[in-house]
Amino acid sequence: MHITRKNPIQVPAPVGHYSHLTIIPKEANWYILSGQVGTLADGTFEDTLMAQAITTFKHIKMVLATENLAASDIVKVNIWATEEIPWDLFDAEWHAFFGDSYPSMTIAYISALGLPELKIELDITAAK
Repeated sequence: MHITRKNPIQVPAPVGHYSHLTIIPKEANWYILSGQVGTLADGTFEDTLMAQAITTFKHIKMVLATENLAASDIVKVNIWATEEIPWDLFDAEWHAFFGDSYPSMTIAYISALGLPELKIELDITAAK
């Protein structure tokens, strides 16, 4: 099974590190993760958006590992943030997580997430 990622020449290049189109073979199993957040082991949260994002990436990696999945199996990421994302820092974490195999992505700035302490949440869809 091979996931295909494309950026058709008919549309402008992506404005960030993502693919415009991700094609999943029909025989693939789908994996839908609940929104992942930067909760610490004791149930508290990091103070900054970036600290929460780093912890969130760790959680995503752990959830994927339970099903023998890798970042390359992620086909779509929705990013929900309550404040401006520091893109230079976030992009470094994004690239460390995905390498050059960027999933499709949507980003939205919203006024609040499920708990007042949350600053960022990542919604993941994977296929393998």
